[in-house]
Amino acid sequence: MDDQTGRAIGLELRRVLQTGREMQATLARGLGLRVTDVQAVDHVASSEEPMGTVELGDRLGIRSASAAVLVDRLVAAGHLVREPDPADRRRVTLTPTAHGRTEVRAQLAPMLDALTGVIGRLDESQAETVLWFLRQAAAVMHTYGAPGHPAELDPVRQE
Repeated sequence: MDDQTGRAIGLELRRVLQTGREMQATLARGLGLRVTDVQAVDHVASSEEPMGTVELGDRLGIRSASAAVLVDRLVAAGHLVREPDPADRRRVTLTPTAHGRTEVRAQLAPMLDALTGVIGRLDESQAETVLWFLRQAAAVMHTYGAPGHPAELDPVRQE
């Protein structure tokens, strides 16, 4: 690949990331929430492990007191519920509500439908290449975003 194509890919990836932030703001307006609220619900919904208020605050980069206020707001709005942690009765975990998921899906439906159409136009080889690239880019960004991220990031992970 030549340098110009590499730069163009980098610019388009930057544009996708910027557009993602704009999409969060649009979603927040549509739901009557703040952008941080949308980010919080996304963190809770996509977390592989049960998440409490402190962990959510850490992910958002806010103090635990601010996270508690944010969670109170999302619980009152019907987007999250607090549930006892079965492994630790002293701990409470956060779970998105069916109501909240339905509202988010309704707001995102036009965009998701359009993206499904774009994906449907890829042939198998293109789809595999796009999937490989997205996985690699996500892995690099995840490593960068992790606490104490390494100064040098491995650009290609073997699969």
